[in-house]
Amino acid sequence: MSEPFSVPVTVRGYETDVQGHLNQSVYLNYAEHARWSLLDAAGITQAALIGSGVGPVALETTIRYRRELLAGDEVEVTCGFEWGEGKTFRIRQTIRKKDGTVAAEITAVGGLMDLKERRLVAHAGEVLKGLAKDPGLL
Repeated sequence: MSEPFSVPVTVRGYETDVQGHLNQSVYLNYAEHARWSLLDAAGITQAALIGSGVGPVALETTIRYRRELLAGDEVEVTCGFEWGEGKTFRIRQTIRKKDGTVAAEITAVGGLMDLKERRLVAHAGEVLKGLAKDPGLL
């Protein structure tokens, strides 16, 4: 089994709270950064999505905080899609410190919205893979 797609991130001081921990909302930013990085690596741009009349939507997100992150910590943020037969899909992500310690686990449910009809499209995975230059990443 190959390693999941990942991007490096360094925790910046301005992203921390008064206790010096990474602010809870920033975990979502890191996850979103990894998602868009994966789409970009697969050859899917925001412009291509809009041009095809669809856009990704978040329907549910769960974050499990495992260990604290502090300013200067270097982490890897993974991203993997799990496709189903319906209109939604899952995204599983891990934020891991350089020493292998899991700092957070993020699970999301998403879909692709038809931007004209304002409804989820069927078979979102097929639509995204059809737009990708490297669908194997998805």
